[in-house]
Amino acid sequence: MAAPFEGDTITLTGLECFAYHGVFDHERERGQRFVIDVTVDVDLRAASRSDDLGQTIHYGELAEAVVASVERDPVDLLETLAERVAATVLLSAAARATRVTVHKPDAPITVPFADVSVTIVRGRS
Repeated sequence: MAAPFEGDTITLTGLECFAYHGVFDHERERGQRFVIDVTVDVDLRAASRSDDLGQTIHYGELAEAVVASVERDPVDLLETLAERVAATVLLSAAARATRVTVHKPDAPITVPFADVSVTIVRGRS
C-alpha cells in the first residue's frame, strides 16, 4: 500500500450533504446534514507539467461523486459512511490514498457540542 500523504494532495473541505443516516428512527425519517472533508494523495507532477486535467483528479466530479455516495441508502454508523466515501474516492485511478472525515454537526447528543466526526485513512492494497 502506498504511504498516505507523503506528497501531493487534493483536498475538498466542507462538502455539505443531506441524508438519512443514523441509528435512531427519527434520524432516518427526518434526515440531517452531513459535512465531508476529503484529502486525496495523488502524484500531481504529470498534471503540472502537461497542464492536462486528464493527468489529475477532476475535483468537481469528485465532489459530485462523494455527495452522491453520502446521499445513497442509509447506514447506521458514521464509520460505515466514511468507508463508503473512501471507496468512492479510490475509484479514481490517480488516487493513491485518501483521508475522509465525516462530520455530523446535528447529531442527537444531549449535551452542548460543536461537532462529532469520524476520520479514516485508506489506501490501495
